[in-house]
Amino acid sequence: MTTLTVSSVHLGTPEAGRRSLLRDTGIVMTRELKPVLRDPFSLLFGMIQPLIFLGLFGPLLAGSMGGSLDGGVWQWFVPAILVMTTLFGTSATGANLLFEFQTGAHERMMVTPLSRSSLLVGRALKEMVPLLGQAVIVIAVMVPFGFDLHLDGAILGLALLAVFGIGLGSFSYALAIAVRKQDWMFWVVQQTFLFPLMILSGMLLPLETGPEWMRVASKFNPLSYLVNAERALFSGDVASTAVLWGWLAALITVALGLTVGIRTMLRSAT
Repeated sequence: MTTLTVSSVHLGTPEAGRRSLLRDTGIVMTRELKPVLRDPFSLLFGMIQPLIFLGLFGPLLAGSMGGSLDGGVWQWFVPAILVMTTLFGTSATGANLLFEFQTGAHERMMVTPLSRSSLLVGRALKEMVPLLGQAVIVIAVMVPFGFDLHLDGAILGLALLAVFGIGLGSFSYALAIAVRKQDWMFWVVQQTFLFPLMILSGMLLPLETGPEWMRVASKFNPLSYLVNAERALFSGDVASTAVLWGWLAALITVALGLTVGIRTMLRSAT
């Protein structure tokens, strides 16, 4: 009697065929950046708001309390403008997702083998690329007007903005998914939270002269720690305690943002 022996074929482990998060993030970011690269004027258009604040609000700030601000008005105000640009840009990224819901592009992305984390991180990083470009232009414009550039602090400051932007962008995408059947609600919620966070961070005016309740509320605002960290970094004080608190606030924001964003995305796919 002849015994037929069939050898097993090793098809590979699931880990061997799994895409890395870094590669998936790069794929998503490249896909999202293509429309931006085809329309470079969008980068210049995004410069209007920060330049208006610097050109019109900055001189008023210098005339009213320039002598009382640490490091001078521009050393105090320019980092805040960079935070504001990141805040406005990344908090509105969910609007792009609402458009993808209308075209069906998001559903097609959900059936790909891309990791769900990469869909959030890649899209948020795509928003940070033009924002970082705008930040470089703002710094270059303000140096001739007396802004003192500390390169090491500036690099760390931009990295900190990128981390915070990923977290805020993830929250924005989660909001877009939650209100996708009533997309007008996205802007209502975004604007409702945006301006109180901005004002209570001491971004435009120092809170030291404000009422007690505003100073207390600012301690619960993660954006206030980010603003203080950026001011310290762009002043060259990279070892400041404010920088540590800023990184802590950014890391908590990105951890919570990715957790909420991924869970919301997975629930929307079921």
